[in-house]
Amino acid sequence: MSSAVRVVEKSRPVVVRRRAESVPTPKVDASRVLRTVALVAWRIFKPTFAIGLLIAVWEAAPRLGLVDEVFLPPFSTVAQAFVDLVRSGEMWEHVSTSLIRSATGFSLALAVAIPIGVAIAWYRPVADFLNPILELFRNTAALALLPVFILILGIGETSKIALVVYASFFPILLNTITGVRTVDPLLIKSAVSLGFSPIRLFTKVILPAAVPSIFTGVRMAAASSILVLIAAEMVGARAGLGYLITAAQQNFQIPNMYAGILAISLLGLSFNGLLVALERRLSRWRTSH
Repeated sequence: MSSAVRVVEKSRPVVVRRRAESVPTPKVDASRVLRTVALVAWRIFKPTFAIGLLIAVWEAAPRLGLVDEVFLPPFSTVAQAFVDLVRSGEMWEHVSTSLIRSATGFSLALAVAIPIGVAIAWYRPVADFLNPILELFRNTAALALLPVFILILGIGETSKIALVVYASFFPILLNTITGVRTVDPLLIKSAVSLGFSPIRLFTKVILPAAVPSIFTGVRMAAASSILVLIAAEMVGARAGLGYLITAAQQNFQIPNMYAGILAISLLGLSFNGLLVALERRLSRWRTSH
């Protein structure tokens, strides 16, 4: 009997019970998070500190008698004048006028300079034909031609927009030529060996590779378009930031004059930030180092 029981016990399947395996929870590296937060905070703090230091010096210098308060009012006075101009609507009138002129001329220069730059860089006959003319005008300052634009096109909007087109054209053109000519030849050979058509080669290889250089010229042109337009508005205009600065200086409204200069700085900063964001979006294929 006992032997039969032993046989039955031996024939029973052995059930092996295992402990439930716990799913490992991802561990958060606290030091890495702290480093990331510190890096972001430092990137925000550096420009904020520099701007704050500049504002503090600007505010303190007139009040301490280091400069004449009549000719350089404290920053708080200029900020109050800026706010008053915004509330009255006068600031928006001048900013919108300058912005429309600058954006129109800049857009026209962009639409013309990039195709011409690509043609010069890609086709040797076009370069041989246009280079002498471009070299002649490239070395002529835009403001030097302001009287010529006024005499030919009048003192209205056309002369100011034409001057902006002229000032913005060459930075975009030259950087487009450089960007197209410096594309890695290995990329072009690889695309040709894969059977890319000329149009596809340009849109998929050459243009993306030239984007960083083109945007360098675009940002330079954006700054030039604003500065040249302000100078043109100081000579002959009834509205615009250049007119605001000149009128305030002639009427000895010094805080309003500095408020106009501050508006130009903010406008240029906004232009540059927009172009940088657009460049990053169009250059997402680039590896970040």
